[in-house]
Amino acid sequence: MGDWDGDGIDTPGLFRVSDGFVYLRNTNTQGIADITFFFGNPGDMPVVGDFNGNGFDTVSVYRPSNQTFYIINELGVDGGGLGAADFDFVFGLDGDMPTAGDWNGNGTDTIGVFRPSTGETLQRNTNSAGPADTTLTFGDAGDAPFYGDWDGHGTDTPGVFRSPEAKMYLRNSNTTGGADESFFYGTAGWVPLAGRRSPQPPVQLQILSINDFHGNIATTSGAFGGVGRADFLATNIAAAEAEVTNSIVVSAGDLIGASPLVSALFHDEPTIEAMNLIGLDINGVGNHEFDEGSLELLRMQNGGNHPDDGPDDGDGVPFKGADFEFLAANVVVTATGKTIFPAYTVKEYEGIKVAFIGMTLEGTPSIVTPAGVAGLTFNDEVASANALIPKLQAMGIEAIVVLMHQGGFASEGGGDGDGCGTLSGPLYDIVTGLDDAVDLVIGGHNNQRFACMDVEGKAVTMAYHSGRMFTDIDTTLDRDTGDMTVTALDNKENFQAGVTADASVTALIDKYEKLSAPLANQIIGTVAVDLTEDEEPNGESALGDVIADAQLTATAGATTGNALVAFMNPGGIRADITYLQSGTEGDGNVTYSEAFTTQPFGNSLVTMTLTGAQIDTLLEQQWVGQTGRRILQVSDGFTYTWDGSMADGDKIDASTIMIGGVMVEPATGYRITVNSFLASGGDNFSVLVDGTDRLGGEIDLDALVTYFGDNSPVPPGPQDRITVVNPPVPAP
Repeated sequence: MGDWDGDGIDTPGLFRVSDGFVYLRNTNTQGIADITFFFGNPGDMPVVGDFNGNGFDTVSVYRPSNQTFYIINELGVDGGGLGAADFDFVFGLDGDMPTAGDWNGNGTDTIGVFRPSTGETLQRNTNSAGPADTTLTFGDAGDAPFYGDWDGHGTDTPGVFRSPEAKMYLRNSNTTGGADESFFYGTAGWVPLAGRRSPQPPVQLQILSINDFHGNIATTSGAFGGVGRADFLATNIAAAEAEVTNSIVVSAGDLIGASPLVSALFHDEPTIEAMNLIGLDINGVGNHEFDEGSLELLRMQNGGNHPDDGPDDGDGVPFKGADFEFLAANVVVTATGKTIFPAYTVKEYEGIKVAFIGMTLEGTPSIVTPAGVAGLTFNDEVASANALIPKLQAMGIEAIVVLMHQGGFASEGGGDGDGCGTLSGPLYDIVTGLDDAVDLVIGGHNNQRFACMDVEGKAVTMAYHSGRMFTDIDTTLDRDTGDMTVTALDNKENFQAGVTADASVTALIDKYEKLSAPLANQIIGTVAVDLTEDEEPNGESALGDVIADAQLTATAGATTGNALVAFMNPGGIRADITYLQSGTEGDGNVTYSEAFTTQPFGNSLVTMTLTGAQIDTLLEQQWVGQTGRRILQVSDGFTYTWDGSMADGDKIDASTIMIGGVMVEPATGYRITVNSFLASGGDNFSVLVDGTDRLGGEIDLDALVTYFGDNSPVPPGPQDRITVVNPPVPAP
């Protein structure tokens, strides 16, 4: 038996001992020989193997009279012809029986002998004269030896056929010992044979991924001609899954948090329930999962009623929690040293194991309110992931996926999201530090879209945000090695046109929209044009100015704080307020739901005293300690200038910082307002922790609602409060 034509399938052959004539057949069917040739002398014993690793077996011989192997690297001429040995060497003793196999799994067969007098097998790791590299004893006297790759690990090991019992005994290592497997087969007197199994196609695995969904179960976007909503996502994911046998749906974090009213009003239970219906399997938690604290996040996984609101949906049935797994490999409960959720989960597909590791950005404590991360430690992403690799490999796992809630930028991303070019940013730094055993990294956090097939040997993806897209990742799993190969990446739009929404998810959305409608549809004011969060080169946005003005108005009174200026973090502005209606409220009308979507965090306002020098420090911290500039939105009457050519920490000209046109004095105290997230040092604005004479105020959303009620139609902010000189050149 051998693979004579290199197609990976063994077929029969005959060696005529009387004259050294070889007959080979290329199919396992009856018929005449496909290849014939002379090789060897009468009395020689045939030895079959791939002796040079070229993928073809050849018929060589062992001559007992002189204990010499005669090896040929190519078969004789089709239809007959004389073959000559490519090389020969002496090995073994008179009476030994020749054999050949891939004893060390390197893809090349080398010779060996079975010594009936002792029951030993002697193996050489090279096709050359010399002492045995391995000597082992297996079987009993009288057993018929044969060799093969019994467990598919790429190495040939011994077996014996015990004729009186008609029983096969197999050993899975080239060491002395007992049988690892045994079974009855055949009849006494038969001769054992072994051949390679036909090459098996790799296991196909589809991975469907989302990131930064943020509770947008009912949000439709005009992007790509109309995308979004969980009920359409359910249908589009189901359609993708229907095309394959093996599929898994995963999320790379921020599944909840900073959510629209229809989900947030019910503590994001609607989003968890929608994802249960969609069939999400895994969520690697992001920073926004911690917005309401670790206990609330654990409730999202495990279920149970909210401690204050009970069953939110009015049906009296306790919230059941997520059917899918939450993962967080680098988030540790400080008191116990254990991760808040499992670090990884293992799925198995047709016998091949795949590990999924969940990872939260290490910087979460600087962008989430301190109460949300109290009692938790966020460890380095690369070190946490790499520490798991030896453990996973010890479990026989070679296919490894990391759900990494950290962002990056692709020079050719955007558009349909299938470009890449050059990846940069924190995600790139993490990917390049990960162990080479990691095959795929699914990113999130900064709402980009790209599909990178090869970043330092790893595929890296991100699929926009808010349910507008999902990534269809095709992979193969090698049946022998367990390795994963990513074969295709496709960022697919969550289209609505021509798609029938999933009825069960639609019913869920309708239920929560009805419950939230009285509050959601309340008209709070009007606009004549869009108020957007798009930043000008100076860092201001029209909507940012408006929100800062609303917060100053709410805290300027003698009883509410005597504030002179308000600062608003840009990351807390989550959506534009548009002139065109979002529902049935009519163009120009602004609903409570729209305002909530813009400011969903429920932060309270805090007024405090900072010195002029501390205000200068605050403005410098817009660059110092940040991954990129983070320009605070400022209220009417506050002005300053920054220089894009200066180093971080020296960008602000202190003489330009003015309130009401008067330069602030370094030692003088000034009353300023921020939200509670910033007041606790969020976004790395640590100087705010040192503010004195604090006074708590109303919720930021309530201040915005009141401002719209008193000032409609609300115009766009002027975006002229901050001046920039030598502005940096925008990234291409």
